[in-house]
Amino acid sequence: MYLCQRESSNQKVTHMARKLIENPNDCPITHSMNIIGNKWTSIIVYMLADRKLRFGELAVRIDKISRKVLTDQLREMELRGIVVRESYAETPPRVEYSLTEKGARLIPILNQLCAWSKDIELDLADEKVR
Repeated sequence: MYLCQRESSNQKVTHMARKLIENPNDCPITHSMNIIGNKWTSIIVYMLADRKLRFGELAVRIDKISRKVLTDQLREMELRGIVVRESYAETPPRVEYSLTEKGARLIPILNQLCAWSKDIELDLADEKVR
């Protein structure tokens, strides 16, 4: 992992980011995997597909993710323009996450992956019978 810095409206944002795959030839698959190719991004996107969720709701729905990892993933996804974080000045404070237009464009792709995965499972079951 390495530190990633981004200037944003006179504010320097520093966070831990995962090491990306080098892509000197601008391969579109490599670029895509650098965005969504980690363990949690696709799952988080899928959870936010049709709703806004608070941090705690995401943590409950994705029960195997630690709160630290969820925080890191959401920050990275926010920097990449996949999710938007909305803070409300309430007591207690409320923060909601939702998909940006860019993030929502991943939903049909993830649905295709789900369909493909089901086909593969069926193929594997057929092979075991033979």
